[in-house]
Amino acid sequence: MTTVSKLKQLEASASVKSLGLLLFLTAAAISSPVVAEDGGERWQEIKSSLFGNREIQDGSSTLSLETPYRAMDAAVVPVDISSLVPQTPQQYIENLYLVIDNNPSPVAAVFHFLGKRDWQSLSTRVRVNAYTDVRVVAETSEGKIYMVSNFVKASGGCSAPPTKDPVAAAANLGRMKFKLPEATTDSGRVLAQLLIKHPNNSGLQFDQVSRNYIPADFIRNIEVSYNGELLFSVDSDISISEDPSIRFGFEPEAGGKLEVSVKDSTGRTFAETFGVTGGGNG
Repeated sequence: MTTVSKLKQLEASASVKSLGLLLFLTAAAISSPVVAEDGGERWQEIKSSLFGNREIQDGSSTLSLETPYRAMDAAVVPVDISSLVPQTPQQYIENLYLVIDNNPSPVAAVFHFLGKRDWQSLSTRVRVNAYTDVRVVAETSEGKIYMVSNFVKASGGCSAPPTKDPVAAAANLGRMKFKLPEATTDSGRVLAQLLIKHPNNSGLQFDQVSRNYIPADFIRNIEVSYNGELLFSVDSDISISEDPSIRFGFEPEAGGKLEVSVKDSTGRTFAETFGVTGGGNG
């Protein structure tokens, strides 16, 4: 079963509103990294759907996860992930699952890598609907699975109203920005940031004017390539915050070109190309 099929299977377990809006599940996260194989009935459901009976090992020596213990804004909760081991073509993290146990749609995103570049760090922003464990699960090219988790205190993030005026949001829909620091590190790696204008409506938000739920409308897939080579792709869902942001590490080359392709839940597609000079903004 593909990752998208698994996401849809989890979505199907949630209730459906009369407007046909699919309601999903709920969660949030932080503490010190721990493995919670018995992490409650909700996690057991998610685990079984994604990994069946496969063993999940303690990932504290493989991954680092940083989240706020108490989020300032449940609709925009920062999540920072780091790989503690080098990513090489011989041994690498192939799939990286970001799971928010108690969210209507618990699998916030699944990042896919080819192992050709050492990404080392990855960050995004998520919605948290209730106090919850937030987990990062790494599936390696060798077929092993490692996990770290934090507990986050936050609530209401999935139903929080959009911050942008609908007309302005529609006018900027699909626009992207790519940011690079002014200089690279000693290793040549930079921490780049991709910003995508999209409301990422969850389907749980209420329009105070129409008195109806705002239809779900969110980014479903992102592909990021550099000089024709795929850096990573992402299957995402409603748990990713409005105007998605992804920070990721990679080693640019002089005269390089970064291409981004995006598809949302309505079938719309967006694409942008950015010049990358090895430092500074493209």
